[in-house]
Amino acid sequence: MHYPGIKIKGYIFTKEVFFVTREKTFTLVKSYKPFHSKFDPCPPIGRKYYRTPPNLYINFQPPNLEQFTPEEALKYGTLWKFFYDFYDNPYRERET
Repeated sequence: MHYPGIKIKGYIFTKEVFFVTREKTFTLVKSYKPFHSKFDPCPPIGRKYYRTPPNLYINFQPPNLEQFTPEEALKYGTLWKFFYDFYDNPYRERET
């Protein structure tokens, strides 16, 4: 789904790959690499990924956001389309 950006007091919020503000860019998918000691007998785990919800990057809820129908809201877990964030498993093998 494509949602247009919302402009609030000079900030522009979009649901495309990242959120853009005056000074910073925020991605919804974060990653980290767990520490692995040279004395650890197990092989390194590699990079781990996690998602952050879109509402973390908005200080307040702007008025007149587009809403899901009540049935869709129960399915997606949120009333507002802008705050819906699907889960894409980063560990699943991609089909090319």
